[in-house]
Amino acid sequence: MWGDNLVTDKFTGKRKTKETNILISIDFASRKIITIDTGIPFFNHMLHAMAFHGFFGLEVTAEGDIDVDPHHLVEDVGLVTGDILADVLKEYGNSRRYGYAVIPMDDALSEVAVDVCGRPYLRYVADFPHDRIGNFDAALIREYLYALTVRAKINLHVSIRYGLNSHHMIESMFKALGKALHIAYTPSEDLQDDMSTKGML
Repeated sequence: MWGDNLVTDKFTGKRKTKETNILISIDFASRKIITIDTGIPFFNHMLHAMAFHGFFGLEVTAEGDIDVDPHHLVEDVGLVTGDILADVLKEYGNSRRYGYAVIPMDDALSEVAVDVCGRPYLRYVADFPHDRIGNFDAALIREYLYALTVRAKINLHVSIRYGLNSHHMIESMFKALGKALHIAYTPSEDLQDDMSTKGML
């Protein structure tokens, strides 16, 4: 169980460039604190949904050149999140490795599968009926997921199976992502167990 025999449950990562300044903390042991401020309201909403339904704490403070294009900021939030997940695995040693969730939201249904395997690979399937949700470009979701996948060194398979509303489709995916990540990164009940038949990832 989270928090029983671990040095810390809260992990923090940051990234500062000429384009963005990102600070993120993740606490898989508790979702008491979820505060998201990226300057992009829809992205805030999705990250909050991911943490809340994934049952973990998430603090995000991000600023950047969103007046030019939100791309840099969304991607960099993914990079820092991936860095933190890599740190979580280093600290805990072994995890359950696999996480999976299928989440509906009204007309939409999304499936997310995670393998904490040390090999980055993203499979992302989505066909949105609307390219934009307010001012947010739906194409940026893939940029976030790809950045997270590469830095965390995980297999991430995301399928937004169907939906009539792009907002619902993306939100169901973020909820499923939160649940799958929480399961995958939960420490193994027996920390001596190897995560692979190879003896190492």
